[in-house]
Amino acid sequence: MASSWWRWRRCCSWRPAARSPGPGSPGRAGLSGLRAATAAAAAAAARAQMSYFNLVKSLTSAFPNMYSISRFHHMTPAVCCCSKTRSGEKYTDPFNLGWRDLKGLYEDIRKELFISTTELKEMCEYYFDGKGKAFRPIIVVLMARACNIHHNNSRNVQASQRAIALIAEMIHTASLVHDDVIDDASSRRGKHTVNKIWGEKKAVLAGDLILSAASIALARIGNTAVVSILTQVIEDLVRGEFLQLGSKENENERFAHYLEKTFKKTASLIANSCKAVSVLGCPDPVVHEIAYQYGKNVGLAFQLIDDVLDFTSCSDRMGKPTSADLKLGLATGPVLFACQQVLCAFYK
Repeated sequence: MASSWWRWRRCCSWRPAARSPGPGSPGRAGLSGLRAATAAAAAAAARAQMSYFNLVKSLTSAFPNMYSISRFHHMTPAVCCCSKTRSGEKYTDPFNLGWRDLKGLYEDIRKELFISTTELKEMCEYYFDGKGKAFRPIIVVLMARACNIHHNNSRNVQASQRAIALIAEMIHTASLVHDDVIDDASSRRGKHTVNKIWGEKKAVLAGDLILSAASIALARIGNTAVVSILTQVIEDLVRGEFLQLGSKENENERFAHYLEKTFKKTASLIANSCKAVSVLGCPDPVVHEIAYQYGKNVGLAFQLIDDVLDFTSCSDRMGKPTSADLKLGLATGPVLFACQQVLCAFYK
């Protein structure tokens, strides 16, 4: 089991998580069994490292203009490192790389919303106007292409993998509609929110309908493992909202609480969507874990930067009111760091 747990280390390296011996560690009589288990774990680690190595090679071959890696070298048998990119090197826009797989994204989402009532249809399609960033679908299709190249050198995104991108955007949009009700937000993406136009009750129902349409699309894929992976996202969204409603009195627990909330509300969707397309494109469980960890860290970084922009940017550029979290009494990363600095200065 130890070989299936991985930590992201410096220089793009993956290593098995260290496990401290438990109180029931074997004595001399059990050394032969321990050695056998250690050898098996080492072999599994070597196989997993090679899977990661091959996946990185797939990424570089999939997107040759995105960056150039001149060589791979091994510092130790358990570490795979990438050489540094050249300074001043230009990177290809990931949206240009993935957008061909998402042509007609919002039109296809609107087709998933089988609604006959005019008002309800207008509410549900309100945010699917093509003006969103489509950040999550882009990440999903790029991960799908990388996994497909890694597994069978295919550069095409499967229909089921593209469906995951649509579903991810639908789940995200449903959560936005519900969040705006909870936060009593007045603007989103540069226009009035659903709850401000149609009222809170109807907004909740519209969010529910988008979520149900996403669930139907997910069931249509017909893969029980993928269904299980993405239903975890919905649970995490609810738990994350509850975490946001609470706080920790102990200052040492506050940042951990904030990161857990951030993962459940934002990163879980990206992490599990990346894992879902990897399951559809590659049978290797090590690749599934790598895809999950990649999505998790991208999601966390995305939200951390968004929380910084909440203080440093303006409403016109953000498309939504700034300092909204602070006005709601929510302590995000910048506030927690500022409090830490104030306390350090005070006690000095």
